Amino acid sequence: MSAAASSRTQMSARSALCALAFTVCLPLAAEAQATFVVESPTMRAGEMMPRDYSPDGRNVSPPLAWRGLPDGTRQIAVICQDHGAGNPPPWVHWIIYNIPGSATGLPEGIPFDESRPMPPGLEGAVQGANGWGMPMYRGPAPPGTSLHHYHFAVFALDAELDLPPGLTRDELLEAIDGHVIGLGSMTPHYRRHPENQEIDP
Repeated sequence: MSAAASSRTQMSARSALCALAFTVCLPLAAEAQATFVVESPTMRAGEMMPRDYSPDGRNVSPPLAWRGLPDGTRQIAVICQDHGAGNPPPWVHWIIYNIPGSATGLPEGIPFDESRPMPPGLEGAVQGANGWGMPMYRGPAPPGTSLHHYHFAVFALDAELDLPPGLTRDELLEAIDGHVIGLGSMTPHYRRHPENQEIDP
């Protein structure tokens, strides 16, 4: 293969990975070598999020599950963000990292309070600062009747980084740069609605 062809192949792979995780992976895409499945027992990609995961409901973090992590995964990080909000975008709704590589997902309702222990199997996991500057999940509340998309990006890492709590999105991306060996994502959406009103698709 010529150098030019090789360069085009590498650029194509990088573009595909960036499309997978939108702009979250721009500094990381070249190193990622695998994709894997991210899903949820209560949400589907391209469909409306339950109101429980928004301030219209209980405002608790949704459950996530992943499978097909690449060999050598030692740790996992998750970012939930809205690329249709923020100045500049994205607006960050949730960051959680130092997740053990043996974990297969996150249960619903990760604790808001830093003093409360993480659920079994997630020992050592910590949360970063969301767009409000708080180390917790805060769900979607798009203005008016606008429909926004919420991108859950999951990163498989090749090292146990033992990062401190409270990192911002940019700080986390910088810290994991050079350690990402796989990416997975899912993107449901949300529109605010009265409690007694059916959700439009």
